[in-house]
Amino acid sequence: MKAFLALLTRDLTLALRQGSAIGTALGFYLIAVSIIPLGLGPDLALLSRIAPGILWISFLLSAVLSVDALFQEDRDDGSLDALAIGPLPSELIAASKSLAHWLTTCVPLIVVTPLAGLLLNMELDAVPKLLATLAVGTLGISFVAGAGAALTLGLRRGALLLPLLILPLFAPFLIFGVGALSGAPGAFSQSILLLGALSLFSVAAMPFAAALALRLSLE
Repeated sequence: MKAFLALLTRDLTLALRQGSAIGTALGFYLIAVSIIPLGLGPDLALLSRIAPGILWISFLLSAVLSVDALFQEDRDDGSLDALAIGPLPSELIAASKSLAHWLTTCVPLIVVTPLAGLLLNMELDAVPKLLATLAVGTLGISFVAGAGAALTLGLRRGALLLPLLILPLFAPFLIFGVGALSGAPGAFSQSILLLGALSLFSVAAMPFAAALALRLSLE
């Protein structure tokens, strides 16, 4: 556990010092949310109705931007080889990287989501429910993204292949995340439970897939 926490702390420190990935994701998120209303016109009622879908899609696209570097930078400077022969199992290395991605990319995006919701004329009473779906769902998304990053590690044009690989896997999270805010009776409780189950499955299973891909990549 000490080695896991040390690796997680190292990745968090590096991400905060560099700041470029966090800034890029935040900038893309706010720009995407700001531009979409320009294409839909001044219908505030329409914007309010479709705001959860716009925010979820913009969030997912923004979160993908920094996934490519999840293992690549450590592979380039040899850190990944050193980690592979260290005491920490590959599954926990992959879990640490995915958790670091969630903490440094998804959590900042969640923090600015209320502002993004205001830009889309979202009803204030829907904002807490939206934040709850994002907090529950995006943890699993980071672990799915981590497995995708490990699978494309070292491949030519892997950065281009990665979004094509993982974005379809985000579809269930998107469906339940937006469905929780449909306003139908019982929709929120049912959808967020399913979203939580998806996240738990991803947290439990994806590190094993990522670890297998890392071992094959480093051979």
